[in-house]
Amino acid sequence: MSRKATAAPPRQKRLSHVGADGAGRMVDVSGKAVTSREAVAAGRIWMSGGAARIAQAGGGKKGDPVQTARLAGVMAAKRTAELIPMCHPLQLTHVDVEIAARADGFEIVARVRTNGPTGVEMEALTAAAVAALTLYDMIKGVDKTMEIGGLQLLEKRGGRSGEVKAEPSSPARRRPR
Repeated sequence: MSRKATAAPPRQKRLSHVGADGAGRMVDVSGKAVTSREAVAAGRIWMSGGAARIAQAGGGKKGDPVQTARLAGVMAAKRTAELIPMCHPLQLTHVDVEIAARADGFEIVARVRTNGPTGVEMEALTAAAVAALTLYDMIKGVDKTMEIGGLQLLEKRGGRSGEVKAEPSSPARRRPR
């Protein structure tokens, strides 16, 4: 009886933070090369026009919302490993959080760099998310209907996967107010 040769099934991608037993695990990066890495993430917060104008003017009982959010984003990037269980603690070489005013809120872009064996995508995403949450906290006395969304990785450079660029969220996914 002859057997017909069959092609091997395509290799299925696996989640790197899930072991064979299904338990979460921290990936061993000890054998990975140290390379220059960078990630850029973005997020958005929508609010009423009145709340946006107050925030843009720097007013508020708690201080300047935009400057406080920028600082919170930088601090969050540096503490990502304490928030996300399987993230490696990294020595970051650069963190920048830009917050751009819009008529209906703010756009946030966080850029993070390191030289290391693993990427900084989670640090950039965390910086953008915490900056948005801080804006919410600073402005909630004026507008309790704010919405945070559009959090996404825009760019990643370095490491085995090289350069990755995502398309920004489509306008259809963004919530108009």
